[in-house]
Amino acid sequence: MTIKQKSYFGIVILLLIATLLWAVQAGSLSISISEFIKGLFTGGNETIDVIIDLRFPRIIIALLAGAALSVSGLLLQAVMRNPLADAGVIGISAGAKFFSFVIILFLPELYFWLPLFSFVGGALACLLVFLFSYRSDFNPLRFIIIGIAINAVFTGLSDALSSQVALISSQTASNTASLAMKKWSDVETLLIYVAIGLICAWVLSKWCNVLGLENKMARGFGIPVNRTRILLALIAVLLASITTAVVGVIAFVGLLVPHIARKLVGGNYQILVPFSILFGALLLLVADTIGRTLFTQMEIPASVIMLIIGGPFLIFLMRKGDFYGSKGR
Repeated sequence: MTIKQKSYFGIVILLLIATLLWAVQAGSLSISISEFIKGLFTGGNETIDVIIDLRFPRIIIALLAGAALSVSGLLLQAVMRNPLADAGVIGISAGAKFFSFVIILFLPELYFWLPLFSFVGGALACLLVFLFSYRSDFNPLRFIIIGIAINAVFTGLSDALSSQVALISSQTASNTASLAMKKWSDVETLLIYVAIGLICAWVLSKWCNVLGLENKMARGFGIPVNRTRILLALIAVLLASITTAVVGVIAFVGLLVPHIARKLVGGNYQILVPFSILFGALLLLVADTIGRTLFTQMEIPASVIMLIIGGPFLIFLMRKGDFYGSKGR
């Protein structure tokens, strides 16, 4: 790792720590960091108890979801060799949410297995995008159009079920994801699956470097190309689907972070994966904290903040030319 790369890691870590401190003390219940630390040891402070029970799960989920979505987008871009691959854009998250609604509405007795069925829905959406884009050799323009179409279909199906889901479940049935009112049980669910996915992504990150080569050359390194692509795609779908099952659909995180990360630390996936984990966690935590503190009388969901940021970023990529080629890879 070069000095420049180490410096970027250090900057992101410092920004992440600063944002964590900001997220802990900012909000409708405001408390200084010194008072918070003192209250943790002395106890008996109701404000601190409320922050721990309500704000801490939200902060941790924002960190985990940001890391998961970022690495998911990074892996999808490596697997499909396409700079526009993102679970929230091409329908993977929408497919996961639709299957979650199906379980809640028609098979509530299987609610414990909701993360598994979310994964199945995300995998189905990914498979459809892959199949319809394969004949065009994953042309970026055709790829994004097919992805948007798949996303629209699953989003429409979710909308059709959302009102019924709202009647029988406390889980939000809106297509606007929110990190509000999350519990420690949600943290536990997300932590288990995201930790497994991130560890697998880091262990297999060197394979992503080989996938950037021509298939014949990649096989020369002893890598089973097709099986490697499938395995990495499944890890990406797992990360995106589990996040969707817990917090809903959050688009553009998996698109922004990999592109910015490549500009900062280069194209080595063994460095990109850990950097994307940190930067993705930072990005979503900033978005969520801004959304809940910007206005006193209302809250803007993190997914809306990401849409506001991600839309112009996608236009920027198109104008710059990365949309049509692999310059950003």
